[in-house]
Amino acid sequence: MSESRKPRWWERFLSRSAPARVPASPEPERHVPSEEIVDTVPPGIRIAAAWSWRLIVIAIATAVLVFIIVQLRLIVIPVFVAVLLSALVLPLVSFLVSHRWNRGIAVAVAMISAIGAVGALVWLVVWQIGSQAAEVRTRTMESVDTFRNFLLHSPLHLTDNKLSVIFDDVWASIQEDTSSILSGALSIGTTFGHLAAGALLALFSLLFILIDGKNIWKWLILFVPRRARAAVDGAGQAGWTTLENYTRTQILVASIDAIGIGVGAFILGLPLAIPIGVLVFLGAFVPIVGAILTGTVAVFIALVYNGPVIALVMLGVVLLVQQIEGHVLQPLLMGTAVKVHPLGVVLVVTGGALVAGIPGALFAVPVAAVVNVVIGYISSGAWKDPAATYKADLIWRTVPAAGRLRRDTPSTDKE
Repeated sequence: MSESRKPRWWERFLSRSAPARVPASPEPERHVPSEEIVDTVPPGIRIAAAWSWRLIVIAIATAVLVFIIVQLRLIVIPVFVAVLLSALVLPLVSFLVSHRWNRGIAVAVAMISAIGAVGALVWLVVWQIGSQAAEVRTRTMESVDTFRNFLLHSPLHLTDNKLSVIFDDVWASIQEDTSSILSGALSIGTTFGHLAAGALLALFSLLFILIDGKNIWKWLILFVPRRARAAVDGAGQAGWTTLENYTRTQILVASIDAIGIGVGAFILGLPLAIPIGVLVFLGAFVPIVGAILTGTVAVFIALVYNGPVIALVMLGVVLLVQQIEGHVLQPLLMGTAVKVHPLGVVLVVTGGALVAGIPGALFAVPVAAVVNVVIGYISSGAWKDPAATYKADLIWRTVPAAGRLRRDTPSTDKE
């Protein structure tokens, strides 16, 4: 074997000047951020999960709030009644105060006027029921005999014994239902004492809302964090405007419905025309649903006491009044005050009736209207700019279309 060649001098020089090779260190492990792990979940699932837990929290909070209101219904219902009445009576108080009346005297006049109107309606109902009691009893017996003869000569081939058994069973079921209804009413606190306490609480609350409502609202605002007070204050004022518009417009629509159906019942010779009108007036405060139910009662009374022909005519009167309400009064009056969509009304009234019965159906629409406007006002950010005009165009609207157009359209008038 030959000897290995010795490196020349320049090779030795280059080897000494070259930098020493550093062994390569192992590459550190790559840290996978949590965002990349989250990205493995499809976006649709992440969005659905985010919406789901938020909706669950909202549903739990709403359920707790409804449970508290139901438990405190003997306090909440009179206060709600006082708030609705104050929204109706307060414009009269403000009108009298603006004409240099003392506020205490103005409040007293307004409350006496409201109580007098209610008392007059009650007196008219009691007076007509008392004056027509004998006639109603006679006509009821005649209607029962007519119906009995109709069944005897009908294709059903019923006999007197079978009819007696049927009528006895119906009367027994009515008595059982009446006793169960009365026991249920007593169990939920609708005794005379509770009703009297609720009426006194409503009058007491109404009195102080009319006298010192603004200061009460300012005191309630103090419980809100300072940064949110402007938003809550503006939302409360927008909601109160909606409630005032709704109450004034609804009482006008209810009065027109009651006069139309009551006068029609009087002309057709129906008994108890004034109680029918009062019933229609009270039922109209539950939009759409209440008017339909009270109109059905009027048609049934006409069928029982005046026969099928008068009942058909009464049905025509009810439908005519309902058409006038739906196509004239609602667009003309309600459309410039509080725009209520019929589907929203039916759903809200049904939900309120399921949760709280008659009070729930009565307060469902105004509460939903106020809540809708409050949420819309806060989410719009109108409270950040005092000069901004809030537009609530979802289900309920508080700004008339013409007025909103005038405010939102830039002025082209020359100075």
